[in-house]
Amino acid sequence: MTVFANRLLGPKGWLSDARVTLDGLHIASVEPDSAPLPDDVRVDTLLPAPGNLHSHSFQRAMAGMTEYRSRGRESFWTWRELMYRFLDRLTPEHVAAIAAQTFVEMQKAGYAAVGEFHYLHHRPGGGPYDDRAEMSARILQAAAETGIGLTLLPVLYTHGGADGRALAGGQLRFGNELDAYCTLVEGARAHASTLPADARVGIAPHSLRAVSAADLAEVAARHPDGPVHIHIAEQTREVEEIEAAYGARPVDWLLNNAAVGPRWCLIHATHMTDAETRAMAATGAVAGLCPITEANLGDGIFNGVPYLEARGAFGVGSDSNVLISLTEELRLLEYSQRLRDRERNVLAGAEGSTGSALYLGAVRGGARALDRGAGEIAPGALADLVAIDSGAPALCALEPGQLLDGLIFAAGDRVVTDLWSAGRHQVRAGRHVAEDAIARRYGAVLRDLLSRI
Repeated sequence: MTVFANRLLGPKGWLSDARVTLDGLHIASVEPDSAPLPDDVRVDTLLPAPGNLHSHSFQRAMAGMTEYRSRGRESFWTWRELMYRFLDRLTPEHVAAIAAQTFVEMQKAGYAAVGEFHYLHHRPGGGPYDDRAEMSARILQAAAETGIGLTLLPVLYTHGGADGRALAGGQLRFGNELDAYCTLVEGARAHASTLPADARVGIAPHSLRAVSAADLAEVAARHPDGPVHIHIAEQTREVEEIEAAYGARPVDWLLNNAAVGPRWCLIHATHMTDAETRAMAATGAVAGLCPITEANLGDGIFNGVPYLEARGAFGVGSDSNVLISLTEELRLLEYSQRLRDRERNVLAGAEGSTGSALYLGAVRGGARALDRGAGEIAPGALADLVAIDSGAPALCALEPGQLLDGLIFAAGDRVVTDLWSAGRHQVRAGRHVAEDAIARRYGAVLRDLLSRI
């Protein structure tokens, strides 16, 4: 396949009249100042497409169900109790249909890939399926249906709090001892072998409150390669519980007790001191930021300015999937900093385009966190590509150097026209190639699910 773009954002800047030849999953060549040929796919503006580095896809079906205030203070912890009650009704068929619908929406928003932080492993009550990787296989099935690039991150979840309490209630569907978990990961890898070669399976020790220090060390040692994702310092109460149990703040403890490096992704890392922020940046780990969910749950604001000053890597994810919007994640990331600091263009660095700093930072960080050889439009890279319409009213007056600013702060995802996930042309003229059939199945499954609640 060959794609002809009126303009293209390459590693060194904007190119005009560029023909991009794809060879299977990868980009074979980029030829600027070319003429289109009859069989070319024609697009206006072509960008490297980011990956969504943190998702719990099943929570998409909960969107709108938790925005009601009960008596008392609402928080992440009250939301979590509602989530546990919801997931207790989910069957493998529900999970497959919800994940497929969620992945379609991600691709239409401009994400070429997703890191699925997958912890719903067992039957209600905690009994395993005959195939321990049954639920992982359903996520992989959804990726195959939608063509999205998938980094599956099965979650290790061994106890119910930082004090080592037993799992209870909804957590029972998450739980595995270490050996059972490793068996599950191997099963997931066997299922993943049927997907295209860009699919990955990593590991995800859930958090310091759900995995012991010994199990954290052992699971990393047993899986020396590939992505490692972990929730860290999302909530102030979490920070307090870790300090009480471990004698140190969570980020500080993790950096001093684990070999954190570029294959690690620290999800949220919301509550860090400046010293922790600089230390985390120096490891090469990626900060997995989820501004929409973090705002929805009242988590707090990431310490963005010192982190980027220390050249920290970051990417964005949709987490609870209450709203799936790449541009809104990036816009809210910047706007939260502006509201806190009462300044403008906070994350642009010393000078330059804020949109470029946000978008290209998320592209690079997402590719690293998901272990994808993507992140730029260049020969040899995975063909994770997104096309936008610069003739849309919100963009039509902008110069190329302003397009990423306009995309994030003015236009939004509705200007996405086409998307390729590792060369798979899944969004065309704004529609996903499988969206009608997947939406019908999702609607039927959701009605069945709600009848059980």
